[in-house]
Parts: sequence; structure tokens; C-alpha cells
Amino acid sequence: MSVLFVTGTGTEIGKTVTTAAIAAAALARGRSVAVLKPAQTGVTAHEPGDVAEVERLAGPLTGVELARYPEPLAPATAALRAGLPTVGPQDIAEAAAKLAASHDLVLVEGAGGLLVRFDADGHTLADAARLAGAPVLVVAQAGLGTLNTTALTALALRSYGLDSPGVVIGSWPAEPDLASRCNLADLPDAAGAPLLGLVPAGSAGLTPHAFRSAAPDWLAPALGGSGAFPIPS
Repeated sequence: MSVLFVTGTGTEIGKTVTTAAIAAAALARGRSVAVLKPAQTGVTAHEPGDVAEVERLAGPLTGVELARYPEPLAPATAALRAGLPTVGPQDIAEAAAKLAASHDLVLVEGAGGLLVRFDADGHTLADAARLAGAPVLVVAQAGLGTLNTTALTALALRSYGLDSPGVVIGSWPAEPDLASRCNLADLPDAAGAPLLGLVPAGSAGLTPHAFRSAAPDWLAPALGGSGAFPIPS
């Protein structure tokens, strides 16, 4: 896949660090990488956003933001409150295609979950992925409640006719509880797709060198990783 959309089952679950891990694994294999953030919210003009964080962790890549809004809200609401233009699915798909023409891998990181609104017409990341003809990776939580939100996200993907290569747990705890351990086996059923990675909690706190060295071992080969983590059969 040359373009991969990355969504979550919610917010603050590890989409950015997962995006960074995939980017780091691709860069380690000598691939050129671009990261596209259609709408960055909750960050002012002079603060580093998610694209900057991915580059800090993963290494040199092409980073593009289409819009930035200061309040930490859904893009459509944040744009309205800031009096700024929204980003539509056509804008996202065209930007991804342009980057794909000159990069081996383009990662498009969404805002929050799959159906968060980007504009006043209710368009979402799913609309952009459908226009781009690109698969959508799902980043999920580890613990209690994740099976429901993952299943709902998978259902929404199917309703849009979108493919998903699988699901990654964006913040795998050092001492997983019973629910988290059971979810390793149950998440593929909920997602209707394989488990493709376990990104350790706190990974963003690693040094860039340590992050880049470890990232391939957090991911399955389908995402450019080594598959060193245990995936239930």
C-alpha cells in the first residue's frame, strides 16, 4: 500500500505514536515516507503538532498539514469557532495522491475517530479514504470497552466500503490487566481483521534513537515490522 489512513476508536489512544512507529519501520527499510495531517486541532500556530512529533520520533520525512485550528475540538467545530476554512474529503484525497507520486508510503493521520466531522456537510475521514481508494488502519485501546468501539469502527468502515489491514493497540500497558490480555485474542474478531501491532505505553518518551530501533518489533510484517510481538493465531 502506498497510502494508508490511520484512524482511532477514539481520541488520545496512540494514533500519533502508532503513525510514528510505522513511519520509523518504513524509513529503516529505506523507504521514503510522507505524513499528512488533514486537520490539526488544539495547537496554536507556533506550537509543534502531530506531524512534528512523528518526525521527531521516526526521523526525516515529509510532513504536511492542510489546516490548523487552536481549540481541541472536532475539526468542523474548531474551524467554525476560529472563523477558518474547513478541509473537505477532496482536499485530503488530492493531497495524499500528490504525496504518493513522490513517496513510497503516505500516512494520513485522522483526528479522533473515523466519523469525526471535518466540514459543515458532515464529511469524515471515511469519505476521504473512499475518495483516495486507500485502506484504513484502526488504532484501539487495550483494555475494557475496546471490543465495542473497535467493532463499531469496523462496522462503519464496511458501511463505507473501506478495507482495513488490521488493528494496532496504541498503548499496550507494561502490566496488562485481565481484560487487556483477553482482548489480544478477541480484538481480531471485533475488528474483522488481524492484530498488527502492540505499541508500548510511554513509547513517545523514548529517545528518538531508541524509538527507531524498537519500532519494527512492535509491528507485524504487514506494516513493515518484524512481527516480534505475539499475535494470537
